[in-house]
Amino acid sequence: MENSRDGQVTELLRKLFPRTGQAFVIGVTGSPGSGKSTLVDQLAHHYKDSETKVGIVLVDPTSPFSGGAILGDRIRMQSLFTDPRVFIRSMATRGKMGGLSTAVDEALMVLDAAGYGTLIVETVGVGQDEVDIVKTAHMTLVVLVPGMGDDIQTMKAGIMEIGDIFVINKADRDGINRTERELEALLSLSSREDGWEPPIVKTVATQGEGILELVEGIEKYRDLLSEPQSKKRREVPWFRERLVEKLRDHLTRDLLERIPEEELDRYAEKMMTRELDPYTIMDRLLKNLDR
Repeated sequence: MENSRDGQVTELLRKLFPRTGQAFVIGVTGSPGSGKSTLVDQLAHHYKDSETKVGIVLVDPTSPFSGGAILGDRIRMQSLFTDPRVFIRSMATRGKMGGLSTAVDEALMVLDAAGYGTLIVETVGVGQDEVDIVKTAHMTLVVLVPGMGDDIQTMKAGIMEIGDIFVINKADRDGINRTERELEALLSLSSREDGWEPPIVKTVATQGEGILELVEGIEKYRDLLSEPQSKKRREVPWFRERLVEKLRDHLTRDLLERIPEEELDRYAEKMMTRELDPYTIMDRLLKNLDR
């Protein structure tokens, strides 16, 4: 799924799709250093004892040399790596904005079809524009740490929209009460169409503290999503967005493959000399391609 986009992969995904739809996907995002990986490790330990299998996809920064993930799953989750009930894979972003790899959706589809009941996706980090996790996960955990101060204000436009549960990790640090108050103040300013009020859960993931409370919150939201009206309200726009994105990627790739490199270079030179503007060039290219 990661390395190929040929017809064979498409045919495989076409056959797998009817077997999907059983897994529950949990997205975990937050600032670098907030302890996302440790939290994922704790969640995986919980779910592997109650589920048949747990799948974990870790989306890491891309190595500038190999194109692969810089941070390895063996380093971060050694206790889970050899467990036959857990599948762990690090994926590289490969330059994609939004904190996710282009192959994540397909990887989750394969794991879903293979019978993994709970899937956990950890993103590179969250920012104003890095909110693609909501297009992939059924629910999103936003992980914060005490003492972030103005960082919460900086992030609020992103996290207020994507967070289903807010986790204040490393809750044994100073500043936990202030961080909780700031989050509560931000959450009080908005309401959601589905009626869900995102809870704030305090954890110390390295000690396993607060994990059961977090799991309880996850299961409550999972029950809400299982209601027919909630499921339709959530998943129809979700699948529509995925369809539009796949159409966009396919059409872009199709168009670029049909335009010779030398033609692009020629038009780029005309733009450089201001002989032609990019809008006129686009009109010409699309007209030539009968689009």
